Parts: sequence; C-alpha cells; structure tokens
Amino acid sequence: MATKQMLFSGFGGQGILFAGKFLAYKGLLEEKQVSWLPSYGPEMRGGTASCSVIVSDTPVGSPIVSNPDVLVAMNLPSLDRFEDAVVPGGLIIADSTLIERKVKRDDVKVCYIPATRLASDNQLGNLANMIIVGKLMALLDDYNEDGINAALSKVISARHADMKDVNLKAITLGKTFEEE
Repeated sequence: MATKQMLFSGFGGQGILFAGKFLAYKGLLEEKQVSWLPSYGPEMRGGTASCSVIVSDTPVGSPIVSNPDVLVAMNLPSLDRFEDAVVPGGLIIADSTLIERKVKRDDVKVCYIPATRLASDNQLGNLANMIIVGKLMALLDDYNEDGINAALSKVISARHADMKDVNLKAITLGKTFEEE
C-alpha cells in the first residue's frame, strides 16, 4: 500500500467524519500507521465537514493532507474547493446524486457514484458515506471483509450494534456498484 492520503468532504450530517474514522480504524487494525484529522464548521448539520485520513506502511509525519491521493466529495462545494488539490494520477470519487457537474481535470481518475440515491433506493438511510467507502476500498484493491467487520465493531458503539449489518450492506453495495 505504501502511503495513501485521503480527504473526505461534504456537509455536516453526511457521515464524513465517520467514514474517515472507519478507514483509519481499519488501517490501524491491519497494523498500518494511521492519522485521522477531523475538521468541521461551527454548524453541526448542514455546515461543512471534512477529514484527512492517512494510511501508511511507514510512520506518518503530519496529519494534514494538503494534496490528497484520494478525494471523496459528497457535495458540490467540496468538489469545487478540493478538486485542484488532488495529485496528478490521484482519484476523485463524487456523489453524483448531489454533484451534477463533471470533474474538470483529465489527469486524475474519477468515479461518479450516485451514493445518496442508492442509499435511499435501498432503504439505507444516511449511509451514502459507507456506499462510497465500499467503492473506494474496491478501487484501491483494499477490500478485506475481516478488516471491515473488525473496523465496524470499533466505530459502531454497543448501543448502535444493530447498525453494523446495515453499514456492511452499504459497503457491499458500494463495492459492487458499476458506473452507468
């Protein structure tokens, strides 16, 4: 794997921080070096939220991701703000339900996934974030069911244990989604 620097961004309430925390725990449980740095505006729901996640085979020097290898944009303001920061050859995943425009760059890989619509169509509530995480892991060839189950057990509290299967369903849906 070497090092993957990822930036997740969207509105508060879209599960941006949860998605990043999940991937950080997954990396940690797989004995990788990790960093998870949340950032959000003063508003809880509806404001901006982002998080930087670094998963590496070597120690992480700084938790700040200025030029991500991977950008997950769950709304148009996030794509507008961070598209140019992605390294050439990097990956941009956009929730095409909420982002109607195409990525302007031609030096990055792009995946458009209608995650919000898929979550709604499959009665998965607000789990568009985990649908995207499933697609991301598939695209990075980092889909490991044991790691996924272990990480979900860490990030989902005992009080919400019933959400583990639903999250797993969302991740699987993302993994198997084929672009139209």
